[in-house]
Amino acid sequence: MHMNRHHAPVTLLQASQRNPGLARLMDLHRESNARLQAITALIPATLRDQVQAGPFDDGVWCLLLSNNTTAAKLRQLLPALESHLRVHRLDVKSIRLKIRRQE
Repeated sequence: MHMNRHHAPVTLLQASQRNPGLARLMDLHRESNARLQAITALIPATLRDQVQAGPFDDGVWCLLLSNNTTAAKLRQLLPALESHLRVHRLDVKSIRLKIRRQE
């Protein structure tokens, strides 16, 4: 006899409460977004839509960038960005810049 199990849908929050690995990923995502929000004012307005929060792991934060021009400009700003994060108690060991692959 074969029984079909019907599982009630769960929210992402409920799932994360049941799964420590998923909860950790959600925490890292929140931490990454908090850092981006903290530095947004330091990024030139014309480049802000070219920058996305990337992975944050073991103190290394990655910014995902749309092109090399944005990377070159942000590379110049890295010391100021890292200092700003420290002042706001959002420390990072380092910030990595990564160009997103164009789809």
